[in-house]
Amino acid sequence: MAIDWHTIWLTLELAVSVSFLLFIIGLPIAYWIAYSHWRWKFLIEAFIALPIVLPPTVLGFYVLVALGPHSPLGRWWISLTGHTLAFTFTGLVIGSILYSLPFAVQPFVASFAAVDARLLAASATLGASPLRTFVRVIAPLSVPGLVTGAALSFAHTMGEFGVVLMVGGNIPGVTRTVSIDIFDRVQASDYAGANQTSLVLLVLCFAILTLVYGLNRRLLLPNPIK
Repeated sequence: MAIDWHTIWLTLELAVSVSFLLFIIGLPIAYWIAYSHWRWKFLIEAFIALPIVLPPTVLGFYVLVALGPHSPLGRWWISLTGHTLAFTFTGLVIGSILYSLPFAVQPFVASFAAVDARLLAASATLGASPLRTFVRVIAPLSVPGLVTGAALSFAHTMGEFGVVLMVGGNIPGVTRTVSIDIFDRVQASDYAGANQTSLVLLVLCFAILTLVYGLNRRLLLPNPIK
């Protein structure tokens, strides 16, 4: 069998959607974690880091239950759209956001926490609002971490399997991603096709990580004195 390019484009669409949404969702979460002094903050940090250590099938099962027709969210979605949220591309996006959340938030937090506190104090002394301080001081100094978080969440979503299979199933053209396609090919003893598709995914992920490390190296190197 030839490479199923439709599954590759579907996976790319999923990865782009998830990394974009995680960038928007992850920024305020990371900002709060980096600068909050709440004594129980570690509970939130542990919850966000759960997908790193939790088996994907466990997370996928609970996400499937949360999106199912018997949950409040599932019933609300059915009343709104007329169909279930599970086994749809939208449900796949929700599950992937939860699964890739720590890969975006943790680099964001590390980059925010590394900003010199004296710069923040100086900005506050000059009368800048927290939002202006973030836009003019924190964000520019955190670009390498922001790029890393966005790229890691993109690459992680590209290769996820357990959560995708549990939440989205294996519906061609709707939820069938590259990882599921490779698994099906191996199950059918189509090792040549699995190898070709795996090589495409390998090259894509390697190119993304190479671009990220190269860009971060360029951003972190001091500018030469002219």
